[in-house]
Amino acid sequence: MPAQHLLYVVEPGTRNYVEYGGVGILVFDIDNGYKFVKRIPTWSVPAGKEPENVKGVVASAKTGKIYVSSLNRMIAIDAVSGKKIWDKTYEGGCDRMAISPDGKTLYVPQLEGPNWHVVDASNGNVTATIETKSGSHNTIWSADGEHVYLAGLKSNLLSVADPKTNKVVSTVGPFENVIRPFTVNGSNSLVFVNVNRLLGFEVGDLKTGKKLYHVEVEGYKQGPVKRHGCPSHGIALTPDEKELWVADCANSAIHIFDATVMPPKQMQSIKARDCVGWLSFSMDGKVVYSSTGEVFDTATKKLVAALTDEAGRMVQSEKLLDMTIAKGKVVAAGNQFGVGAKTQ
Repeated sequence: MPAQHLLYVVEPGTRNYVEYGGVGILVFDIDNGYKFVKRIPTWSVPAGKEPENVKGVVASAKTGKIYVSSLNRMIAIDAVSGKKIWDKTYEGGCDRMAISPDGKTLYVPQLEGPNWHVVDASNGNVTATIETKSGSHNTIWSADGEHVYLAGLKSNLLSVADPKTNKVVSTVGPFENVIRPFTVNGSNSLVFVNVNRLLGFEVGDLKTGKKLYHVEVEGYKQGPVKRHGCPSHGIALTPDEKELWVADCANSAIHIFDATVMPPKQMQSIKARDCVGWLSFSMDGKVVYSSTGEVFDTATKKLVAALTDEAGRMVQSEKLLDMTIAKGKVVAAGNQFGVGAKTQ
């Protein structure tokens, strides 16, 4: 049996809006036109209650597990069978976490709190705490395992932690405003950040800690946004790092920049069906996943799929990633962040 290429989309992944795919992990067959395959249960919602917002998703090819965080808790699930491994609540809640390359450790931000929890991925237990007092929010673990990047909603500095000591060893910035979504290149030399009040992004040097560039989207005006209170809430590098894709909620657009030059140069824009609040790429870089539930071809910039669930509902989510399954095992797992993959 050939390997399966599957897209895992976690709901409710746009706030707690169940109209965009309900509750659970929706699995789509990438090689079969993104056809709906199955729904993996996460948390049951008591009658008369609202579901919790999903805050993040990570997966490990080493362990075959997928992890989902909500406002208060995190769950570990076998990505193939759908079996729940563990389900834990955390002091101060949870936000968008990251997993180590070996699949053994999670860095889990509190919900806009002062700390990140260091969590044993096998059982969900907290083993250490890192205090940044930054409004802990978004987390990226470098592909080489050497750095964890910690961005808070209350700080214009990016913290860099050493996972060997679980200590913050440096900062990058200050940026013009507090950091929202961000991404890093594969060689751990550059960071690209969205910040409040900016339709565009800024670039920082991960080696020196200095801010390098301020880039504004040209030809479009900032307007009222549906979510996040931030004009650009979503930024992703193609795995080959040739392009940088930037979200624009007010204009329901994605702006594409040439990232082979610095500062990156605006090339073109494409229209989406709704507010774009997150962007990430497939592992092979052939397509970009928009939070609008649309899949765009990276090369042609054309729409190739618009996700719908088993009831025919339009699917939207800011929490998704792709995986490859072969012989009943996860052999490769993507990233909820659009991180670069060039190591040189």
